[in-house]
Amino acid sequence: MSKRKSSNVSDNPNKRVRPAAVEEDVEDESDLDGDEEDGQVCTVSAGEVVSDAGIVESITLKNFMCHSLLGPFTFGSNVNFVVGNNGSGKSAVLTALIVALGGNAHATNRGLSLKGFVKEGESSSDVSITLRNKGRDAYKPEVYGQAIIIDLRITREGLRTYKLRSKSGQLVSTKKEELLSILDNFNIQVNNPVSVLTQEMSKYFLHSKGEGDKYKFFMKATQLDQMREDFVYIKTTKESKYWTWMFCNYLEKEDRYKNMATLDEMHTKLEELQKQMAWALVRSFSPIFFPTNLDFQPPNKVEEAEGKSRQIQEQLEGITQQVGELQPKCAELKAEAQKRNTLLKSSEVRVQIISDITVNWFKQEVLQRSIDANKRNLQTMESSRSNRLRRFGEHMPSLLNAIQEAHRRGQLKHKPRGPLGYLISLKDPDLALSVEVCLKGQLQAFTCDNHEDEKVLQSLMSKMFPTGRRPAIITSNFLPSVHDTRMRGVNHPEYPSVLHALEIEDPVVANCLIDQRGIESILLIKNRTDARRVMQSRNPPQHCTQAFSKEGDQIFNNRSYTAEQTRANYLSGDVEEEIRYVCMCVCACSMILYKADQEVMKCKHHKKHYDEKRSAHLRNIQTLEANQESKEQELQTSVAKATTICPERLDVRRTARSLDSEITRLKVKITTQQDQQGDREEVVRQYHEALENYKNMTQQMKYLNSFIKSLDSVMNHRLQVYAELRRFLSARCKYYFDSMLAQRGYTGSMAFDHKNETLSISVQPGQGNKADLSDMRSLSGGERSFSTVCFVLSLWAITEAPFRCLDEFDVYMDMVNRRISMDMMLKVAAGQRYRQFIFLTPQSMSSLPVSKIIRILRLKDPDRDNNSQKGQDEEQ
Repeated sequence: MSKRKSSNVSDNPNKRVRPAAVEEDVEDESDLDGDEEDGQVCTVSAGEVVSDAGIVESITLKNFMCHSLLGPFTFGSNVNFVVGNNGSGKSAVLTALIVALGGNAHATNRGLSLKGFVKEGESSSDVSITLRNKGRDAYKPEVYGQAIIIDLRITREGLRTYKLRSKSGQLVSTKKEELLSILDNFNIQVNNPVSVLTQEMSKYFLHSKGEGDKYKFFMKATQLDQMREDFVYIKTTKESKYWTWMFCNYLEKEDRYKNMATLDEMHTKLEELQKQMAWALVRSFSPIFFPTNLDFQPPNKVEEAEGKSRQIQEQLEGITQQVGELQPKCAELKAEAQKRNTLLKSSEVRVQIISDITVNWFKQEVLQRSIDANKRNLQTMESSRSNRLRRFGEHMPSLLNAIQEAHRRGQLKHKPRGPLGYLISLKDPDLALSVEVCLKGQLQAFTCDNHEDEKVLQSLMSKMFPTGRRPAIITSNFLPSVHDTRMRGVNHPEYPSVLHALEIEDPVVANCLIDQRGIESILLIKNRTDARRVMQSRNPPQHCTQAFSKEGDQIFNNRSYTAEQTRANYLSGDVEEEIRYVCMCVCACSMILYKADQEVMKCKHHKKHYDEKRSAHLRNIQTLEANQESKEQELQTSVAKATTICPERLDVRRTARSLDSEITRLKVKITTQQDQQGDREEVVRQYHEALENYKNMTQQMKYLNSFIKSLDSVMNHRLQVYAELRRFLSARCKYYFDSMLAQRGYTGSMAFDHKNETLSISVQPGQGNKADLSDMRSLSGGERSFSTVCFVLSLWAITEAPFRCLDEFDVYMDMVNRRISMDMMLKVAAGQRYRQFIFLTPQSMSSLPVSKIIRILRLKDPDRDNNSQKGQDEEQ
């Protein structure tokens, strides 16, 4: 917004103040004949009246609108009539005057953009205007001389360039700012409808039915609206903008300075995580130790037992021989009994041997199955080092790939989620077993949105799991947000629910576990004693259905169950620890099998089988020992590296993978914040500089506050002056309006309502009672035009401008009103010889009085055959 000083209230004591209106009779000059000359322009009279700076001396148009060349037109110092029929170029002259003196295209009402003023078929348009630069108000007379030439060029692309020349034609400047300074100096306001009143602006402001439009016209003409905007601007910006900027700058620098402390904290945390990472890697390389409490039976013990057995057998044979020798008589009697006893004993021995063999082989089968299961589990754990998904089954990665492909092909409306255990994580790793016991088979389950997707998933599972158990499928509509469980979930101040203990990014997974297991109503209490105390008291937690301890115990309010599972298989965060445990189980089962084989070997029928088992087992032991030695070497290397990073050994419970993920995220965050902050020393310097400036400004503001109080007082005074000036100008406008109407014998009324910003005008043609005054809308076209001219002339009388332009002022007037209006305007012009008046009209003006202050510029009619567009444009 341009903040120009109002010319009505001048602060320059050296600038001459022109009288508002001086009425003089027009002096006739009968010696001027007023004949028209051949050519484009006919000058009715000659003679110059010395005028102030800022009036238009000449104007030339080239390729402007529909005209190839118009001018040069030489204007008189006082009254100028530009006469011509439609299409001759009258409006083009006025439009060029507005555009060349900085007005926008919209103000001309002839186009929406500057490029529309370039004649069709041409690349550019040129306008040249010469302004008088004489007297006290001359602008840089030592540079420009007695005239300022303004050359404007408009390109087909709509670009506007200026060249400001001296009277001699020398180029002085090409800057728009220089043109604005010239216009300010001369008080030229081409956008002010009183200075330049086009037909469209006349219709909008003067012929409008709205009383608010006439009030706007009055405010704009007197520049009171500009003064009001200036006061509002000063009042709203009296607080120092520099102070505001200084304070905001200090806050910005302080924020960056404080962020450095946060950055230091992140660096410290990063160092701590790196130390934990070093010892976490040591923990992952810990060797696998064999159990020490197992009963190993070396092979020499077996040979010793066999020797004792043979000795006893020999003794038994000797005793039998002695009995036979001492009791020959009984041989016959006891032959039959002996026979039967021998048969019985033989049967009993066979039964016992069969029984022993059967029981031992059963134990062997159970242990062998345990070994096989643990080996399979070990393979799964080892493969899960690189892919955690394999914990939930060897075929799970293939199944998820198949699901992804089916969804890509459009076979699935919504991609199923699963396994559910893979899509959740624990906030506290110590709760892994309790959560796993709580969720059980749902950890391997999948969830589908609809039954059609369920059928597709069943088909995929049948291919991936041809034998054995398949994961369960839960079908429920997928929702975009997690269920609101605030009204039905448990909320304990000390212990979390299963829902709160889990990190679940997918709302579909969270909703499935809420619906199927009610995880929002299950508490996790690590200590089983505390769990029983909380759950089995008189006032158990509200909305709590059950609780689980760290060991997996399930506690209700009236009973509890001990978990059969002792370790977490799916949710455990430390894969290496699980691998070590499974290896120990394999070794322990193998040792127990070896011990059982010692009993079995007593049977000579199984010695061969035992020797094969024993050899395989020894080979297994040798392999484990070799692996242990390799692990020990890796451990030593890892310990050496960790010691260099952190000499003090740390007891790290988190996995290396978890630590590595957090370290990566923290490094990215540190890098991002460093890029945002820039150089550390520069941030510190800027902060201290801003702080010092802020302190100094705070001190200055104490003195500024007193100035603001003074400014408030001055502004209040100026607002009073503004209101007084507005009242004074309104009264003068009323006075001149009544005077103008009286010359025609009209009476009228002009009522200003400054509060509601309206101006109502009532006119009564002829003499009559003021009660008979009617709105201008009830007047005839000629009467309304005459009243409008009176209103314009009254505004001319109270405003300042070096020249005034009025386009087709008499368009709606009859001959009588036109003659009266013309006389009134000439009388006003004659009384203001220091101003220039330019009237555009299609009338011949043959009835004008001959005077040396009047100049007529008569434009030739357009060539209709060769320039039909030109005439059409002027009619528009």
